Amino acid sequence: MVLKLEDKKTIVSEVAGIAKQAVSLIAAEYSGLTVAQLTGLRKSAREAGVYMRVVRNTLARRALEGTQFACMQQELVGPLVLAFSSEHPGAAARIIKEFARDNEKLKVKALAVENKLLPPEGLNALASLPTRDEAIAQLMSVMKAPVVQLVRTMAEPHAKLVRTIAAIRDAKQMAA
Repeated sequence: MVLKLEDKKTIVSEVAGIAKQAVSLIAAEYSGLTVAQLTGLRKSAREAGVYMRVVRNTLARRALEGTQFACMQQELVGPLVLAFSSEHPGAAARIIKEFARDNEKLKVKALAVENKLLPPEGLNALASLPTRDEAIAQLMSVMKAPVVQLVRTMAEPHAKLVRTIAAIRDAKQMAA
């Protein structure tokens, strides 16, 4: 398909705008996948808030210039789908990892997070990052643990006294 210069400029500006707002980028080779499989991947990505786009590599390189993903420019070789996570760095990684589990033809070529190029093996680590809500829940449980332990410790002498009195009462009822 031949693209006119205006179409190319539109694509570059659109991808550059997404790249400036994104927190992570995954480039994966999709050759060998059917249209139905790619459509399913795009649908799950859309539901997770991940922007996914197949772009010519030369246009992608131009779009990534001046962004935090400029470190990926050398890795853009072959037919690639670009997945941008805008809210959570692991969102695209989870989508790609889950899809690649069932479809072996999808191969991750490169990952980038915060101006750092990661090897394809970093997909599992990126996918296992907790979401913002999960991180807040973990933090709150860690902050709450000492208070809960203090309350339990302070309540234990009273509870032990009650258990001792109940045991004495049960012993007297058994004797009578």
